[in-house]
Amino acid sequence: MAELLRFATAGSVDDGKSTLIGRLLYDSKAIFEDQLEAVERTSRDRGDEYTNLALLTDGLRAEREQGITIDVAYRYFATPRRKFIIADTPGHIQYTRNMVTGCSTADLTLVLIDARNGIVEQSRRHAFLASLLRVPHLVVCVNKMDLVDYDQGVFEQIKDEFKAFATKLDITDLTFIPISALQGDNVVHRSANMPWYEGTSLLHHLEDVFIASDRNLIDARFPVQYVLRPMSDQFHDYRGYAGTVAGGVLKVGDEVLVLPSGFTSRIRSIDTYDGPLEEAFAPMSVSVTLTDDIDISRGDMLCRPHNQPTVGQDIDAMICWMADQSQLTPGAKYAIKHTTRSARALVKDLHYRLDVNTLHRDHDARALALNEIGRVSLRTTVPLFFDDYRRNRTTGSFILIDEATNNTVGAGMILGPTQ
Repeated sequence: MAELLRFATAGSVDDGKSTLIGRLLYDSKAIFEDQLEAVERTSRDRGDEYTNLALLTDGLRAEREQGITIDVAYRYFATPRRKFIIADTPGHIQYTRNMVTGCSTADLTLVLIDARNGIVEQSRRHAFLASLLRVPHLVVCVNKMDLVDYDQGVFEQIKDEFKAFATKLDITDLTFIPISALQGDNVVHRSANMPWYEGTSLLHHLEDVFIASDRNLIDARFPVQYVLRPMSDQFHDYRGYAGTVAGGVLKVGDEVLVLPSGFTSRIRSIDTYDGPLEEAFAPMSVSVTLTDDIDISRGDMLCRPHNQPTVGQDIDAMICWMADQSQLTPGAKYAIKHTTRSARALVKDLHYRLDVNTLHRDHDARALALNEIGRVSLRTTVPLFFDDYRRNRTTGSFILIDEATNNTVGAGMILGPTQ
């Protein structure tokens, strides 16, 4: 089975993100002829002198009319080596929340930089957000190399400047590739126009980047999503607990502890739609049965007796505020959804607001407005079973919901229990 790579693209307006994705889809033969004909026809109608591949991804009419990307557009394609899900995220600062959404599940982030403009404020912001969201791999594509005559000096200067900035961030894997999305240089095939570049093409890197070790395979975490009760005589003794493995490895025969009750049992079977398994790991969706009859319901968690998550009601977290109608202020109450557990949360304190462009901490901030990021302390009505976000992105994240409108208003990354 081909491995799945999720990656998000980010860059300033007109850096060529949509063109790059269009080029990836086009050169890897991942679009249909009628799609290509529609793009060619629209390009002619707009007076473009070339087939505008950006039109493949800018699906909203408003995006096409303005020539910008507004919402997160998801695209799927596959090569014989891997399957891909692309989250094309907008570059504007007012769409920070969209980038947070796109990067939250990404294995890799592509940051595009226009070779003519070099590193701009948005390049730094996108790199910071990728590191804040713990995206394991960052690829910097220096685009439009054809417009600077494929000059190695321009590429090296951008590379050195970006590396200097990246030392302030928590980035574990950083790769630089000079490309021209419009001409196809170094996108799917190596370019003859840049003989000085010794690396691989972008698609080759995407196919080969090693992601198996990015997932936490140490801490076994299984939030119960649904209890499968016997529905017929055939399965009269089946009582399974369905969910998605959030970390570690579960094996038949393993001893597990149930939170919050603290009871222990052993795994009798691990079942899937395609049949039973001997073991399951993140992010597989499975049903687990236990040897003992324990009262377990949605929101409970299975873990190892000697490797448990933090259990607590007081947490510190970084929050990206996503609501345009309201602000986050101390004393406000929200519904909180963490893995499969739902509760209510009180904002006890706003410690600081973070300037995403300068990384400056404003300790005098009294609220978080749309697209702003800050550190807060929360108190929940029931204990959550969590890990630090840097250790486990699934058990370390949550969303806040406005109970009056049912809108998601904040996305949080847990730093740990409140000290």
